[in-house]
Amino acid sequence: MIRKETIKEILLENRKEVENQEIIQRDIEMEDFANYVLVGVRRAGKSFMLYQQMQKNLSNGITWDSMLYINFEDERLIGMTAQELNLILEVHGMMSDKRPILFLDEIQNIAGWEKFASRLADSKYRVYITGSNAKMLSSDVATTLGGRYITKHILPYSFKEYLRANNVPIDADTLATTSGRAELQRNFAVFFRFGGFPEGAKLSSKRDYINSVYQKIYLGDIAARNRIENQFSLYLLFRKMAESIKQPVSFSRLANIVASTGAKLSKPTIINYIEYSKEAFLIYPVKNTADNITMRETTPKYYFVDNGIVSILAMDADTSLLENTVAMELIRRYGLDERVFFYNKNIEVDFYLPDSATAIQVSYDPKKTEETWERETSALIKLSKVLDCNRMLILTYEMEEKVIVNGKEIEIMPVWKWLISKQQDILI
Repeated sequence: MIRKETIKEILLENRKEVENQEIIQRDIEMEDFANYVLVGVRRAGKSFMLYQQMQKNLSNGITWDSMLYINFEDERLIGMTAQELNLILEVHGMMSDKRPILFLDEIQNIAGWEKFASRLADSKYRVYITGSNAKMLSSDVATTLGGRYITKHILPYSFKEYLRANNVPIDADTLATTSGRAELQRNFAVFFRFGGFPEGAKLSSKRDYINSVYQKIYLGDIAARNRIENQFSLYLLFRKMAESIKQPVSFSRLANIVASTGAKLSKPTIINYIEYSKEAFLIYPVKNTADNITMRETTPKYYFVDNGIVSILAMDADTSLLENTVAMELIRRYGLDERVFFYNKNIEVDFYLPDSATAIQVSYDPKKTEETWERETSALIKLSKVLDCNRMLILTYEMEEKVIVNGKEIEIMPVWKWLISKQQDILI
């Protein structure tokens, strides 16, 4: 049983922790009078979003008499049950007569937490919740919460946020000078390779940090949580998925790819492992807009939540890293509600956005050979005869120009510049 004295000790210690945190402002907006569930991969910065909101409240005159923060990964709370969650309110009531705003971090560690969260919302408390598992968004939980909370999906830093964390300005003056553009490109080279996990943004030993995060996701959030004994086969699956980023892959094909290494995983096991990985927010599927419903679900392209993870799983992966960068930025901008697709039916186009009728090819160096140039440009032209294409882009590592092909304009732009451009300037 959790003692009230323990909860009081934790609440008081957490006040100092929150006040002392250095916060990098994220490009994620939350309304002041709504309840939120923040979900996303481990170490994406969900806790820092809570810190950001609490520091904002403190600066606006809301004191700790009217707030509380508790992290359920605190080892002193091991064994806490849903029935004991109300002790948090009781302890706060012993310290203050004010109704608190509750910040509940990693609450998925408490089985049955959703009923407590539902009761808080019904009692008109303001509540912010975080969790690192997509089961928090399951139909059962959604039914219990019943529209009482707004879900926010938190990803690692965007390139803009990464620059902000490293005190690199993004303005017209920076873009207008050779030295300014060079600084942006230097930072992009690091972001491109090591991604945007917030705590790793300023570390010099980025690969070691990413390895530790990946091990926690792979061994803790996926293998241990789902009682996977054959961890080596799971590791091989992730390796092969990282090497197959640019290709649509079916469950059967993944089973065959793993089998080619000498390991064996059945198709049902592959399906389970993929589902576990999605639940841990490690991978994201993008579907083929040209497929029927069944094929869309079973033969997507898979992307990893952060380029740093791709870098430690795949060798010589620059072209895959470039496409992964674009995929995750599109998911960041458009969300998870099937608004980002690829097209593969006689022609292959990396991304198609129906909302803005935008077609995007990703090519590290589209003029590397005549064959490459013909493949990338002709696919866009052919797609424009099948689907509406108000805008056609080829995103590259360095190349930039505008070309007219068969009377149609194609914009060629380096990914780093696309990432820092305003969304409405790029996807209209």
